[in-house]
Amino acid sequence: MTPGPTSTTSTLTIAISEVEKEKIDLKAQRNNTKREESFIASSSTILPSCLISRFRIKILITSYRILGKFPAFSLRKFPRSRRRSSEGTTAMVVYSSCRIMLLGLIIVVISSWVLDKAQAFGEFGFEFHHRFSDRVVGALPGDGLPSRGSTQYYRVMAHRDRVIRGRRLATQDQSLVSFADGNETVRVDALGFLHYANVTVGTPSDWFLVALDTGSDLFWLPCDCTNCVRELKRPGGSSVKLNIYSPNASSTSAKVPCNSSLCTRGDRCASPNSNCPYQIRYLSNGTSSTGVLVEDVLHLVSNDKNSKAIPARVTLGCGQVQTGVFHDGAAPNGLFGLGLEDISVPSVLAKEGIATNSFSMCFGNDGAGRISFGDRGSVDQRETPLNIRQPHPTYNITVTQISVGGNTGDLEFDAVFDSGTSFTYLTAEAYTLITESFNSLALDKRYQTDSELPFEYCYALSPNKESFQYPAVNLTMKGGGSYPVYHPLVVIPMKDTDVYCLGVMKIEDISIIGQNFMTGYRVVFDREKLVLGWKESDCYTGETSARALPSNRSSSSARPPASSFEPEATNIPSQRPSTSSSTYYSLSLTVSFFYFFSVLAFL
Repeated sequence: MTPGPTSTTSTLTIAISEVEKEKIDLKAQRNNTKREESFIASSSTILPSCLISRFRIKILITSYRILGKFPAFSLRKFPRSRRRSSEGTTAMVVYSSCRIMLLGLIIVVISSWVLDKAQAFGEFGFEFHHRFSDRVVGALPGDGLPSRGSTQYYRVMAHRDRVIRGRRLATQDQSLVSFADGNETVRVDALGFLHYANVTVGTPSDWFLVALDTGSDLFWLPCDCTNCVRELKRPGGSSVKLNIYSPNASSTSAKVPCNSSLCTRGDRCASPNSNCPYQIRYLSNGTSSTGVLVEDVLHLVSNDKNSKAIPARVTLGCGQVQTGVFHDGAAPNGLFGLGLEDISVPSVLAKEGIATNSFSMCFGNDGAGRISFGDRGSVDQRETPLNIRQPHPTYNITVTQISVGGNTGDLEFDAVFDSGTSFTYLTAEAYTLITESFNSLALDKRYQTDSELPFEYCYALSPNKESFQYPAVNLTMKGGGSYPVYHPLVVIPMKDTDVYCLGVMKIEDISIIGQNFMTGYRVVFDREKLVLGWKESDCYTGETSARALPSNRSSSSARPPASSFEPEATNIPSQRPSTSSSTYYSLSLTVSFFYFFSVLAFL
C-alpha cells in the first residue's frame, strides 16, 4: 500500500474546499452588500411615510438579519411582483420592520398615557356627621331640640323629611311642630339637612361647614354677601364664627365665563366673557341660592396610608344671596351637591382626571361616616343598575322582591336612594307587603301608637327582656343583588317600657330608601357604569358592621367633642394624587406587551 498519494490528494481536496467556501462566503457577502444598497435605495421611494434615515436603515438591516428566520412574517400581504425582485423583497422587509417600529412607538405612547391617567386616578374624601351628632349639635344652632333617640326626636326627624324633601314627601306646608306634653315648639326648618362636613377651599384655604345633598347638584358657598350668616350661637351662649368665601381673596380662583359648557344661564349674560350667573331654587318654600360660578381648589385628603392633601380644581357657586331655610340653619355655610349633573363635584373631578366618576358614602352607627370620591367599590360588592330618567336624574333603582323572615313576596317598584332622608318611605303596595309580613312574624305585643310616634308598626318590649328578636328584612334588587337591611328598626324609650318600631312610613308617589336602611353599608354611586353598589362596612376598619340592635340606646363616647369639629386639611402642599403606582405600572406594561405580541402575531 502506498498511503502517500492518498494523503496528498485528501489534503488538496480539503484546501480546495476551503477556498471554494471562502469564495462562496465572499460572494454571499457581496450579494448582501448589494441587497443592503438596494435596501436603502428602494426604501426612500417605497417608504416615504416612515421618513427613515440611513442610520435608521442600518438598524432595520440588523433587525432584518435577526428576523430573517421568520419568512412568513416578511412575505405576507405583498403583491407577487414585489416578491420576484430582491429590491422589492428587501424594501418589503423594511416596510414590515417599519410597521413594527411604528406599532411599538404607538404602544409606548399609549402605555405612557395609560400610566399617567392611572397615576392621576385615586380615592379622596372627608368625614361627614349626622345633624344630631355631638359635633354638629355643638356647632349649629338648635336650642330646644329634642335629645337623640327620644319620642320627640323621631317625630321631628320624620317631619323634617317632609319639609326638606318637600318635592316628594310633603303633604302640607308646615314648618313648626309642637309636642303634646308641653308648650315646646321646634322650627323644623332649623334642623336643616341630615349630614354635614367640613371642607376647605381656596388659597390660602378656609374651612366651611357644608350640608351634603345627593338630591341637588351645585356646590355653593356664601360669598361676598352682606346678609350671609357669619356666626352661629351654640347652646350655652358661645358662638361659632363662619367663614365667608371670596374669590378675590383666593389666588387660585378663576371666573367661569358665560361661554363655558357648564353655564346654563348664558341668556342672562351681557357678553360671552361675562361671569356666568346661577340661581338654584329648592322646592322647600322660598329657598334659593343666587350668585355667579367660579373655579377654585377644593382640598381633599387621599384615602391611602399617607393621607396626602390633594388640591382639586372644581366649579362652585359664589352664593351672593341666600333665602329661605338657608338663613334658619339648614345650610348657613354652604351646600355640597352630589347629584348626577355635569356641574356636581364628582362630575368635575372625573372631567379633570382626578378621580373616576364614582363616589361612595359609608354610614356608621355612631352618626359619623365618610365620603370617598373615585371609589368604585370592590369586586365582591353587590350591584344594581341605576334608572336614569330626565330631565333631572336621581339615584333611582328597581326593587324586585321583599323578604321578611324568609317569606318572599314578588313586587317590582322603583325607589330613590337618598342619603338626606332619615327614614324609608314606601308606596302603598310595598308598604303593605313589608309591614304586614313583619307584623305576622313579630314575637312581641304590638304597641298602640299615638300621635307622638310617626311609625305605625311598633312593639313593646317585655319588662323582663333586655333584648328582642325580630324578623330579618331583605330587599332583592334588579339584577339579583341581595340587600339585607341591618337596621330596619328604631328603639324608643317610653315611660313604661321600651318600644321598637319598623322604621318605614307610607308615601304616595315614589319610594325612598332612606339613611336608616343604608346604615352599616358603604354605598357606591358609580356614575360611569351607572350602577349602585353596596357592601357592609363599619366605615372605620372595613370590617363587617355589627348587626345586633340594643334595646336601650347608648350614646357614643368614642367621638371627639364638638369643640374639635375642625377641618381635616388646611395647609395644602402642592402634590399629585397618590395611588399605588407600581400596581398601575405593572398593569400598563402587561397590557402593552399583550397588545404588542398580539399585533406581531397577525402581521
